[in-house]
Amino acid sequence: MIDSKKIFGIVILLILSACSSPTAMIGPAYTLTSSGNMFQASLNYGANQMIVKQTGKTPLENLKDLGNIDETHLKNIKKETLESEDFYFLVKNKIEKTRAVLKISN
Repeated sequence: MIDSKKIFGIVILLILSACSSPTAMIGPAYTLTSSGNMFQASLNYGANQMIVKQTGKTPLENLKDLGNIDETHLKNIKKETLESEDFYFLVKNKIEKTRAVLKISN
């Protein structure tokens, strides 16, 4: 009985070890079956392959990396943007244009 369990476990392991490569087709296959649109499914697969070729990571790995961005770094970027001269001139010009439009309408 123990030998049959070991053999069964090894057979299942061998069968399931080949599942990692075909899982790349699960997304496009789902798109094809849900929408029935072959063009959309092929575009989905092509986009995923292009992302993998360019970045060396799957789209899911790229999303995980985006989640690991340091929040303090983002806050510093926002502060620097708000305190920059370009932002000041942009806001000043928008206010002047708005005042001009309001004067014309009155």
